[in-house]
Amino acid sequence: MTEQRKDPRFKTRFDALYSLGREEGSAVLVDLSYTGARLESASIRPDPGTRVRLYVFVQPVQPFELLGHVVRQTDDGFAVALDGFDSDTRRLVDDVSAIVAPPS
Repeated sequence: MTEQRKDPRFKTRFDALYSLGREEGSAVLVDLSYTGARLESASIRPDPGTRVRLYVFVQPVQPFELLGHVVRQTDDGFAVALDGFDSDTRRLVDDVSAIVAPPS
């Protein structure tokens, strides 16, 4: 099976909070790209199609806020397709890639 993703994905380990309207949860952001994210150790696993607002804590900057919808559940978390591609998303992914990229 070939990889169909066009955007690079970066392995991460950042705390995240999320809002599902009236419900809120916490998880660990473990995978991030310009178009999506995967969270594990989720306190709530929302159903596919659920709108979600993510707050990702990358020190020392302010938390990043990302919007999207759940595309699938995993054993202990879920994956999100991010809405649109804006400068905040690009900045978050660029900052994360700089932090987690192996030294050259």
